[in-house]
Amino acid sequence: MKYLFARWNDVTIDIADKFVMLFLDYDGTLTPIVESPDKAHIPEQTRDLLKKLSANPLCTIAIITGRATKDIKGKIGIRNIIYASNHGLQVQGPNIKFKTPLSASYRNSLRKIKSQLHKKLSFIKGILLEDKGPVLSLHYRLVAEQQIPPVKNTFRQIVTPFIACNEIQIKSGKKVFEVMPSVKWDKGKVVLWILNKHNSALCDKSVIPIYIGDDVTDEDAFKMLKNKGLTIFVGGPRRSFAKYYLKNTREVLEFLKRLNRLLTVNSLSTTGWEGQSPIKD
Repeated sequence: MKYLFARWNDVTIDIADKFVMLFLDYDGTLTPIVESPDKAHIPEQTRDLLKKLSANPLCTIAIITGRATKDIKGKIGIRNIIYASNHGLQVQGPNIKFKTPLSASYRNSLRKIKSQLHKKLSFIKGILLEDKGPVLSLHYRLVAEQQIPPVKNTFRQIVTPFIACNEIQIKSGKKVFEVMPSVKWDKGKVVLWILNKHNSALCDKSVIPIYIGDDVTDEDAFKMLKNKGLTIFVGGPRRSFAKYYLKNTREVLEFLKRLNRLLTVNSLSTTGWEGQSPIKD
């Protein structure tokens, strides 16, 4: 990976004269990772920049997150952007909507897993079991270090029979396990789906996707967009499908500032865009 700000001239050339489809993770990207998910609040300066970018006729924003729809919409609080929640199982935005169908069998399995996890792990200090509708999340960031191995073992014992029946799949994140339906759908596939809808609406206009994320689940999107746009990992250099890296969320904010300035100049000098993104209100 290359440090993005060290290659800023290359980045500006890539973005020049293009419509930007900006995909952003939330936790660890727009806001630092914190002890409890409910405490992860987006800085006002970041929110203001997202509002400006979402109003620019050369940019559409999509938040791609593991959070539930109601949760992420409340955290961001901006109308004319796309929210792809629960790792893309649900998508809502201007003129765009998608919801992965869930079988009665899966919902029944999720209820059983939730009940067993609550029964066997709720007594452990720091455990947080989050029901997000189509996804069940087990957070263990606040669990004492010596308790983490037995938590993982118990979780594995509970979910293994359901995995064996192909009823569920498990995604691992930063101190979290996610119980999800066993469907071939991830952040990479939802990004491609949104991008294809956007490309068809723009017809012959040139679009560049930019994806910024910090977690293992973002690697699916980095891989999907390889050689198609700008992929940016947050957290420093490491093995990743991303082309560039930024060190932390403060540098993400700086990137958004630079992108806003660049697109503001581009929108003033570009003609023929009809003044609006095709999937904005």
